[in-house]
Amino acid sequence: MTMVLLFFAGLALLWIGGEGLVRASAALGIRFGMTPVVVGLTIVAFATSAPELAVSLGAAFRDSPGLAVGNVVGSNICNITLVLGVTALIGRPRLKGQLVPRDTSVLILSTLLVPVLLLDGQLGRIEGLVLVGTIAAYVTLTVRQAKTGRYPVPLVGDTLARPKPEASTMAIVLFAAGSLAMLVIGSDLFVGAAVDIAIVLGISSAVVGLSAAALGTSLPELATSVVAARRGQPEMAAGNLIGSNIFNLLLILGATSLVRPLAPNGIGLIDLGVMIATSLLALALMVMKTRIERPEGAALITIYAAYIGWLFVSIG
Repeated sequence: MTMVLLFFAGLALLWIGGEGLVRASAALGIRFGMTPVVVGLTIVAFATSAPELAVSLGAAFRDSPGLAVGNVVGSNICNITLVLGVTALIGRPRLKGQLVPRDTSVLILSTLLVPVLLLDGQLGRIEGLVLVGTIAAYVTLTVRQAKTGRYPVPLVGDTLARPKPEASTMAIVLFAAGSLAMLVIGSDLFVGAAVDIAIVLGISSAVVGLSAAALGTSLPELATSVVAARRGQPEMAAGNLIGSNIFNLLLILGATSLVRPLAPNGIGLIDLGVMIATSLLALALMVMKTRIERPEGAALITIYAAYIGWLFVSIG
């Protein structure tokens, strides 16, 4: 019972801390003169991936590389199926003209690159440098285009994170620091409890990463997407999910493997195949459709439920 309580306490801190960090960081960026689109492409995209980074780093330090890799793979599957599906049920996001082909191409390439780098059985520091260097180049190019006004993606930072006039800069900084502290404490509780639960239940930490950890760390993306969809701007959610998945694969796995090389223990070809297939499915929807309709959103949610069901049946 104690492990379960610690698990959910850590999950709650990750959610609250991640949401707080998104809002505070974006507010600081706007207050210091960054345009909303640049804030969205950099600060918001990074901050929504902060829970994944906290959990993956924590798992690496606790010698649970399967949890670290599984968290990223599972989060990307969750974002493309469950989160995008829920967004479609609420708001039917418009896609054409909202997502730059380069961004979807980077998502597909990074989704294919990670499995290739895992062929030798681990993500080492050299591979980590490749991933971090790729995300650095992507962000640099994107920010340059945004500053020239040629980047059409409306992002969540424009509507969810404007600082209130009465809030002082110091108050926002303290709020950001408190949110970051919640992330650190929450990740420690969450990872420790997740590993203990996996041992008690006799399942691998990778399965915990692919399922519970992935769903938990995707809560900021889910919350942000639902808010954007309810405010009549579901296309912002679609753009945010693409950016978040790119950051997860390139920055989270890259930075974590720089700290400690990762062996994808328990992550199978089917898991990687589902991540690739769902990303390709999302790309097909973006190319062929002007909107993701509600039946398609329901289908995406069904795919996620089927994958999670298979995951737990396969370990039974």
